[in-house]
Amino acid sequence: MNRDEFLKAVKEDPYQIEDADEAFKKDKEIVLIAVTENGSVLEYAHASLKKDKEVVLAAVKKSYHSLAFADDSIKKDKKIVMGIIKKDGAALEHVHASLKNDKEIVLEALKESPTALEFANDSFKKNREIVLSAVKRAPEALEYADKSLKKDKEIVITAVKRNGRFLGDADKSFAKNEEIVRIAVQSNGHALEFADSSFKKDKEIVMLAVKNVGQALEYVDETLSKDKEVVMAAVKQAGKDVLEFADKSLKKDKDIVKAAK
Repeated sequence: MNRDEFLKAVKEDPYQIEDADEAFKKDKEIVLIAVTENGSVLEYAHASLKKDKEVVLAAVKKSYHSLAFADDSIKKDKKIVMGIIKKDGAALEHVHASLKNDKEIVLEALKESPTALEFANDSFKKNREIVLSAVKRAPEALEYADKSLKKDKEIVITAVKRNGRFLGDADKSFAKNEEIVRIAVQSNGHALEFADSSFKKDKEIVMLAVKNVGQALEYVDETLSKDKEVVMAAVKQAGKDVLEFADKSLKKDKDIVKAAK
């Protein structure tokens, strides 16, 4: 193809750039068109254009993951990176390691996307104030906290109040903590999966879970899968599909079958 033909082709299919002649991969106009359509094709641009701010920003605007293919000179540029993470904090994943240790950059990333904690330097994952702030806004950030902070009761309560299933990311000791388990199953009945086996036999705790999410019946001890009150509560919350987790003695119970319809 000549240049005009290739320009038309790359507009229709940006991945044409992958197997293009070197001259086309060095052609800024062609590459700009390609990355504007699909940022990830920055991977196939000539090295000289991976250093070009305009090209990289056009690619990142389409997908922050394309920052992974930029030259290190861009990934180290604090001004450029700051502009990118203000729009998508998750781009912290692809910035240069030196900026993952930059407090201003990391805090800006967490402000936009609390789960970007995953990509921050370990020192931030050990910072209680930073982790608590992240978990308050996105409980899933608990997964990326340092082990020491997964043992912090306030941080764990903050997470499981928002969504109980993150009990699974807390220190294992909290699975045996009745206060925490109660909070978790009332927030999300699926949290029962991560609770100590003793709570899966505790009818009061189990009732809290299945009333919140009927499918939590899957995690109850077999002694309570035979309990009509427990199974009825689960069926009322989630319908007939949860009957697969009930004891066979109750699957044909007239009251339960009626409630499941």
